[in-house]
Amino acid sequence: MAKIYKDKQSNTYYFSASLGNDSITGKRIRKVKRGFKTEKEARQAYHEYMNDYGKMAFKTNSTMTYREFYQSIFLPWYQTRVKQRTYENRLSAMNSHFQYFFNLKVSEISPLQIQIWQSTLTQKLNSSYVRSIFGLFSMSLERAYLLGMVPNNQAKLVGNVKKIKTTVDFWTKAEFEKVISTFDLKDYYQYFEFINIWLLFMTGLRFGEAQALQWDTDIDFENKTLSIDKTLYYKNKTNYEFVDPKTRASIRVIALDEDTINYLKEWQSLQNKMGGSKFILSYNGLPTNKHTVSHIIKRHAKLVNVHSIRIHALRHSHASLLISMGENHLIIKDRLGHEDIKTTLGTYGHLYPNSNFDVATKLTGTIVRKENKEFQQNKTKFNGNQFIKKEGI
Repeated sequence: MAKIYKDKQSNTYYFSASLGNDSITGKRIRKVKRGFKTEKEARQAYHEYMNDYGKMAFKTNSTMTYREFYQSIFLPWYQTRVKQRTYENRLSAMNSHFQYFFNLKVSEISPLQIQIWQSTLTQKLNSSYVRSIFGLFSMSLERAYLLGMVPNNQAKLVGNVKKIKTTVDFWTKAEFEKVISTFDLKDYYQYFEFINIWLLFMTGLRFGEAQALQWDTDIDFENKTLSIDKTLYYKNKTNYEFVDPKTRASIRVIALDEDTINYLKEWQSLQNKMGGSKFILSYNGLPTNKHTVSHIIKRHAKLVNVHSIRIHALRHSHASLLISMGENHLIIKDRLGHEDIKTTLGTYGHLYPNSNFDVATKLTGTIVRKENKEFQQNKTKFNGNQFIKKEGI
C-alpha cells in the first residue's frame, strides 16, 4: 500500500516505496521521493512511479514476494483502472483470498499451487464468485508478466472454473402481494419500508439509482416519470456521493404507473410533516442504506412465509412481472437500462418458457390456402430422374 509521510521540518510530503530485496545483498530496496506540497500529490506520484516500475524487476528483484508485488505494484495500478467504488468493493475480497500466495516469491508461483488454491475456493464458494476472484488474480499475474517479472502468466495455464448459469431469483406477483399486505401504511416508518420495496419492484431500478433519487430533480408528477442520470456511492450515513450511472444506457426516463404516483405523493406528504427530505427514499433526511432494505425484505417476507430475496432480486421481479404481462423484450431492456439486448435476453430469456409454443399457436390459421381450379387443371407432369420403387420390385 502507498506509504505517504509528512516531513514536519519542511512541511512537505514524501513517499516511500518498497521494491523487495536485492538478490545479492538481501537488503531491502526502497525508493524515497520528497518535496510534495500535498498528500494527494505525493500519493499520485507514488502511483505513477509504481506503475512505471518493473521492466527490469525479474532480473534485479527476483526475491520480491507476491505480497510486496500485490501491495506495491498491482493495487496502485489497478486502482487507476477502475472506478473508486469498484476498487473498494473488490479490495476486501482480494486481500482475503490472495493472501494464500503472500509468502511466495512472484517467480515461484506454480500452476499446481494455483490449481490447489482454485479447488479450495470452489469447495466453499459459488462458481460465479470464484470466477471473479480468479479473474482478478490472473490479472495481477498478467501485470507481473507484462512488467517482465515472470516469464508467463501461470494462471492462464490453469484456466478459470467453468461458468455455471445461475437461476434468477425473484418474487412472483402473488408473492409480492402477500408481502406488501403486511405493512401498516398508517405508520410513518412502515410506510417508509413499504415505499422502498414497492418502488424497486415496480420500476426495476438498481438500488444505487433508487438511493440517489431526489424530489426536486428526478420525479415529474405531471408527466408521471422518473429520470435516472446518477447513482449513489454510499459508504455510510455521513460519507456518500453522487456518481455517474453504471453505463450510458443507465441514463433513462421511466414511466410510472398511476398507483406508484399516488403512493409517492402520499409519501412526500408524510415526509413533509416530519420535516421533509430531499431524498425520496428516506425517513430521516439521509439516503436509505442496503442493510435497512435487506432487513425490511427478510422481516416482512417471513411474516407471510414467502422466501426472502436479495435487494437486486426486486429488479429481477420487475422484469419477471413485465414478461408475464407479455411486454416486448426491447421495452424491458430500455426500462432496466441495459446496454445491450443480449444482457436482457441472457438474464431473463428462460422466463419465456412457453414462447415457442405461443408462436406456434399464433401461427395457426394465419396463412389461408384457397383452391384455384383454373390453375389446378394445368397439371405439371413429373419429368425427373428419380427412381420410383414399384410394389413387388
